[in-house]
Amino acid sequence: MMNRVVLVGRLTKDPDLRYTPNGVPVAAFTLAVNRPFKNGSGEQEADFINVVVWRKPAENTANFLKKGSLAGVDGRIQTRNYEGQDGKRVYVTEVQAESVQFLEPRNSQDGNSEQRNNQNRSQNNYTKVDDDPFAKGGKTIDISDDDLPF
Repeated sequence: MMNRVVLVGRLTKDPDLRYTPNGVPVAAFTLAVNRPFKNGSGEQEADFINVVVWRKPAENTANFLKKGSLAGVDGRIQTRNYEGQDGKRVYVTEVQAESVQFLEPRNSQDGNSEQRNNQNRSQNNYTKVDDDPFAKGGKTIDISDDDLPF
């Protein structure tokens, strides 16, 4: 059997860090993941996926990610249920993250400025995920045979 999930998206709000009665950290957040197509109106749609992460990765997520941060999540789908206040059974499906990857430099969201993002990319050689690294205006890209992995 296999239950594996890999997601890349942006946080819809700051992670919610809590601690169990035994002191185990747990963080919850929602990841907005774009669908690979546009709807009939030409608009990009997204799925909003609930993610839970435990222990040290939970603390790191809460300390270093915030609303709008680009993150990668590797984990598994889990369902649980509980009795709601109205007495009805409530079912929840969420991703239990085994790892959360921070996919942007820490300061790229400060001020949310495109100019600052461009400066960060040029100073740190980061490439924004949405940028096409091969968009050189039709220019040839020089790659030596030594750079090829095969």
